[in-house]
Amino acid sequence: MPGAGRVAFCRMKALTGFGALSERDYRLFFIGQSASLLGDGMIGVALSFAVLDATGSVSDLGFVFAARSIPLVGFLLAGGVLADRLSRRTVMVSADLLRLVSQGIVAVLLIGGHVRLWELIVLQAVHGSATAFFNPALTGLTPMIVTGARLQQANVLRGISMSAGNVVGPAVAGVLVATVGSGWALGVDAASFGVSAAFLAQLRLPPHVRLPAQTFLRDLRDGWNEFRSRTWLWIGVAAAGVANMLAAAFFVLGAAISRSSLGGPSAWALILSSFGVGSFAGGLLALRLRPRRPFFASFVGYLPFGLPNVLLALHAPLLGIAAAACVAGGGLMIGNALWETTLQQQVPAATLSRVTAYDWFGSLAFAPIGNALVGPVAVAIGTRPTLWCAGLGIIVLDLLVLSTPAIRQVTRR
Repeated sequence: MPGAGRVAFCRMKALTGFGALSERDYRLFFIGQSASLLGDGMIGVALSFAVLDATGSVSDLGFVFAARSIPLVGFLLAGGVLADRLSRRTVMVSADLLRLVSQGIVAVLLIGGHVRLWELIVLQAVHGSATAFFNPALTGLTPMIVTGARLQQANVLRGISMSAGNVVGPAVAGVLVATVGSGWALGVDAASFGVSAAFLAQLRLPPHVRLPAQTFLRDLRDGWNEFRSRTWLWIGVAAAGVANMLAAAFFVLGAAISRSSLGGPSAWALILSSFGVGSFAGGLLALRLRPRRPFFASFVGYLPFGLPNVLLALHAPLLGIAAAACVAGGGLMIGNALWETTLQQQVPAATLSRVTAYDWFGSLAFAPIGNALVGPVAVAIGTRPTLWCAGLGIIVLDLLVLSTPAIRQVTRR
């Protein structure tokens, strides 16, 4: 049986390596998303310094991030219903085109030198609204463009692409911000959404399965029933919501500390790039991970997520903070890949986008609060105490989730 042995070996290699890229539709999807995620990787640097250069206020930066996240949360449930009702590709292409326009206008305003705070807030709100429709459709689309055995691999490969964007994007943005200005960096981000839409349009998808005619509220209720029936899921989502609120301290105060005492845009770009390097390494590891309890393993991966806040609070040197960001990025990548694959395997396809919308909604519900409050809280109690509270809060919360029986009882399918 030597020939059969070679076939089995090659098949196993395809399932544990990069075999998903051999499938045409997933390959097109991957290329388009890679371009879009590269643009996304530039936003953290470009948008932060656009606001700080325009107003000099950390609170204003928090308001802009909040303006982006509030409609993202507010429209997620509607996005989930539309993604189950309509063609998921149509929803995603429309969202990409809307983000192309909104970020393009931001870029033009910044390059022209006449941007005002309210304009940034409104345009980031448009961006967040479009993302609210894109994300639930994305999770539902992935199982349609790759074979079932390669589903985790497909999620991981997209995560690796995101990591690459988080490595290259901040570095490119840092150079552009320091040389020609943040507007050009956001212009590249805008163009990336056009590339994503072009590749999504080329996918060969199975015919859309129409759901029975019923009201919008009934669609929402059916999705809610699927969501709440899974104790492991709503516990995980509740924990993620609080953790994402606390994470605002790192992304808002980290940029301000980098600007004042770590070296400016290049320092913040290094920290975010290190986060991306860790994510990339974590993705390579996640390609081969097959934990028996995947949801429990995802929260093990999330444990280091509070470390960058702690290092910032400790006045650690730049390289130490970058190292903590690297470890946190690797754990986050592993956790997210296992989370998304578990969701896709455990939830019926007909309600997957709606359940995903509730997942995203709960995970991001408190993020606008964190973005809006972190500046005033830091003014009231100090930057370092705020970072301490956020970092230790994330770690303790994660340990509480890991001690929950429902999380440990989810087994791999």
